[in-house]
Amino acid sequence: MSTHSILQPGSGPIRSQHYVPADEASILWGRLPCAADVPVLTVDSGTEVTIDTISHEGIVEDQGRNPLAFFAKYGVDADSVLVDASALATSDYPRDTTTDGPHVITGPIAVRGAEPGDLLKITVLETLPRVPYGVISNRHGRGALPGEFPRGEGNVSVFAAVEERDGVDVGTMPRVLGGAHTVTFPLAPFLGIMGVAVAGDVRPHSVPPGAHGGNIDINLLTVGASLYLPVQVPGALAYVGDPHFAQGDGEVALTAMEASLRVTLRFDVIPAATALHEFGALVGPLAETTDYLIPTGMSPDLDEAVQNCVRAAIALLQARFGMDPEHAYAYLSAATDFNISQVVDLVKGVHARIRVEDFRG
Repeated sequence: MSTHSILQPGSGPIRSQHYVPADEASILWGRLPCAADVPVLTVDSGTEVTIDTISHEGIVEDQGRNPLAFFAKYGVDADSVLVDASALATSDYPRDTTTDGPHVITGPIAVRGAEPGDLLKITVLETLPRVPYGVISNRHGRGALPGEFPRGEGNVSVFAAVEERDGVDVGTMPRVLGGAHTVTFPLAPFLGIMGVAVAGDVRPHSVPPGAHGGNIDINLLTVGASLYLPVQVPGALAYVGDPHFAQGDGEVALTAMEASLRVTLRFDVIPAATALHEFGALVGPLAETTDYLIPTGMSPDLDEAVQNCVRAAIALLQARFGMDPEHAYAYLSAATDFNISQVVDLVKGVHARIRVEDFRG
């Protein structure tokens, strides 16, 4: 495996002066924040924050809720298992395993001045692997092929390692159970969950994404990318979780290469008037990279998710580049890829890749 250091809580590089560990006082397990939640940190707009995240893989009930024992089966020694993950797994955290999701959420973080109507811009500045391994799972009869996989009884969790090949860290996995790690794939760490709190006093389930963001699983949200979210409560109450080392569009088996990250993010408030001018009436998450504007569409029905994404893309092209709807629709048909973000989170996600370069002139 890679010689990466194990980033235990408070150890190793911490880029920002603001640091949020993933201890029991700073996390939610299985639910997302709502307006009634108290922030674990309050910062000004423009502030960078370093945040530890914990992957749910290895700590959930059907894997034994004992990461030391779970990862020992794959040759991981005790010193290479995160102590915060072990502490959470062995705690009496009040999670209802019959109704709550699997994800561990760090936050919420309040941003001063954020009000409903504004956008919260979250920019990814750094993603550091906390461990050099992860897990890819097909469990609970879910995924793109429910009823076909997993085969037989039980659940399948595939151990994946980070290894250095030709001077580059890659993900590795076996071809068959117990085999050598002869399959390699690129790593592109990102957070599957980035969101803002919903109004009211009911915490949403951690699995389905929505206008608040949450479990959007857009693999373009790597270092340098930004996510814009419509603020729903004063202070925004931002949170992150579901860390990935790599994911294909669709995430078809149920999970990607799930593994814990230490991330540094910058939180910026975009005032309502500016937001409307720049992006139009944004009703859901919008991502941005150096090369692309990335509107999203969501629905339990994949066809409707595509339609919602096309509508969001047309509205964005109208606001940002002054196109009329017919020409925006034509441009999207000729020049824009619509990708399936994921099909496994109850609410399916689609995102479009609008090339910024196409509008330089």
